[in-house]
Amino acid sequence: MASARKRPRAEPEDNRAECPFTIKIVDPKDKDQKKKKRRRTENGGEEEDTAQRINLQMSPFAPCGKFKTHETMDLHFQVDPAKRWTDMTRYNSFVLNGIKYFSEGFIYVANDFSIERQKAVNNNEPMQPRKKSDDDWVARILEIRASDEHHVYARVYWMYWPDELPQGTHDGKKTIQSRQPYHGMNELIASNHMDIINVVSVTSQAQVKQWYEENDEEIQHALYWRQAFDVRTYELSSVELVCSCNTPGNPDKLLIGCTTEACKKWMHEQCILDDALKTTYKRLGSDKPHVSAVATKKEENGDEGKRPLSPSETGAEGSAEQSIDVKAEAAPSDAVHVGTKDNVEVRQAADDEDAQAAPEDSIPLRLADQPRATSENTTNTDTPSKPSGAAAAGKSTPGRKPGRPRKKGPEANGDSARPWDGLFEATLKTADMGPAVIEFRDLREGVAGGEKTWTEPVRCLLCGDPVS
Repeated sequence: MASARKRPRAEPEDNRAECPFTIKIVDPKDKDQKKKKRRRTENGGEEEDTAQRINLQMSPFAPCGKFKTHETMDLHFQVDPAKRWTDMTRYNSFVLNGIKYFSEGFIYVANDFSIERQKAVNNNEPMQPRKKSDDDWVARILEIRASDEHHVYARVYWMYWPDELPQGTHDGKKTIQSRQPYHGMNELIASNHMDIINVVSVTSQAQVKQWYEENDEEIQHALYWRQAFDVRTYELSSVELVCSCNTPGNPDKLLIGCTTEACKKWMHEQCILDDALKTTYKRLGSDKPHVSAVATKKEENGDEGKRPLSPSETGAEGSAEQSIDVKAEAAPSDAVHVGTKDNVEVRQAADDEDAQAAPEDSIPLRLADQPRATSENTTNTDTPSKPSGAAAAGKSTPGRKPGRPRKKGPEANGDSARPWDGLFEATLKTADMGPAVIEFRDLREGVAGGEKTWTEPVRCLLCGDPVS
């Protein structure tokens, strides 16, 4: 039986919001889980022990990519202690400090980093550089339950910042950890990492959208997700691969699209520039000047009668212009009211099958006077334990693989794999109207003649056609 552990805290504190519940991930095929425990009731009968009840959470996330092991992110789980959880009333929403939060909505949850940063702001202390993952955690609410105003809880799925991906995560054939080059600055990763939190840990609402890569107009300037993480197997769902390098696109970086009907592939800006620089270095090396076709033609015009015209000069060589695309890689109203010091009221969800008899429509309640903070047992969920066995054994290691052919060419002698660095520069120039071009700068010293700057058309790295 696996356990969806709490996210880690640096040190426990007395003022953490209390949460006594834990989540256990179970396999419904496990015979031990199918055994029912029964206990005697006061009237002499028997009833099933709810501690053995297995719940199914249908995933609210449907990534476009696939997983190797499980087809969906649906999860079978148990809550411990089960009876205390099911005895509480289920609600469709809660109100905290005047803000209403709904089931299925996204929320920000305070953590150690955000708490310390807020303390520094309040004390006018200097701020240290931080990563995006130092912000509040983000979660999606799955269920809300409460017994009174002192005990209001939410069962959630955590959203991961890419920096939080644990060691041993499987990304296709690679074993990775943390952020990858294709992850955008505002990108999150959906997960089925389940937890139960005390809602006083919630700091504000969050807006998170799913980004569908085939529709560039859906790129999010706020928070978005396209990839998912399965906590049972440490697998990331697949993402669309682009370009000749066959890697994903980063939503924050430019992609160039070839619209040739037989191709229509997207290419990374950097891959286009590297290919152009490689071709230029191969043609000019370290000492040959660049002379454009126009300059060459002017030189030869004075002696035209001595040679036949080339096909390009006679207009015999024609090419169909292709177009280029550019894109940036881009509930119900019944609620339980919660507050740290304000009166609150509880209203029962009408459609709750597990709920107890409804309390009065509006019951004034008050939370205990305590600082709002999070509990070590509440909003903190350890990233899942590193898998053992085959998963751990499959971790990739740096260095040359056994049996891999030896390197040939400049790298074999220790020469640079990018010999054009410091000799040429290239910049992609795009415009609303007209074709994109590559602008070159010759940085070499002591090369006489030729042009120091020039432009060339962009060519597709996969089909070789010019794009315009």
